[in-house]
Amino acid sequence: MAINLQKGQRINLEKNNGSKLQSICVGINWGAIEKKNWLGISKKEAVDLDASCALYDDNKNVVDVIYFGSLNSKDGAVKHSGDDRTGDMGGDDGLDNEVITLDFQRLNPAVNYVAFVLNSFQGHDFGTIPFASIRIYEGTPKQVREVFATFDIANGKGFAGSVSMVMGVFYKRNGEWKFNAVGEPTKDRKLEETIKTVTSQYL
Repeated sequence: MAINLQKGQRINLEKNNGSKLQSICVGINWGAIEKKNWLGISKKEAVDLDASCALYDDNKNVVDVIYFGSLNSKDGAVKHSGDDRTGDMGGDDGLDNEVITLDFQRLNPAVNYVAFVLNSFQGHDFGTIPFASIRIYEGTPKQVREVFATFDIANGKGFAGSVSMVMGVFYKRNGEWKFNAVGEPTKDRKLEETIKTVTSQYL
């Protein structure tokens, strides 16, 4: 399996030893914004980024949505670590602030697409958020085994001016799961809008 895919690449989920990837994690890391008041005194402003996941059937109908208000999918295959409303206030600790795990074996057989999206809840511009980044990897929320897609939002071209993005889409073809590393910002402001964008443009 390739490591650190470029956005837009598509891969199957076969590991180097020939076995199939059974589960993945999507981790988001970000910091607080530093602002100065009229006296020139710096103050940290919390940033609330929200990682979410939408499940679709073969007809591109939404089957389930996992987000900060609904942390587990109905089939138990997708789990969200919970809402982080601040980011790293004291600087980058190297840990993911929010993690979504996906177990392919437990997915409802009717699900053919699994899309991961990111939204800035309070509308903070991605281009202003320190060390905002995404990694999609094999492992657990506490252990990273192999990273196969990363997106540097803080320094990536095209993310400035946006408050939502499509991270990537897992899709099933002939019974096998593959991955499309989308990595594209959208013009959406809310999660509901981003899900509609995924439906119309990325499935």
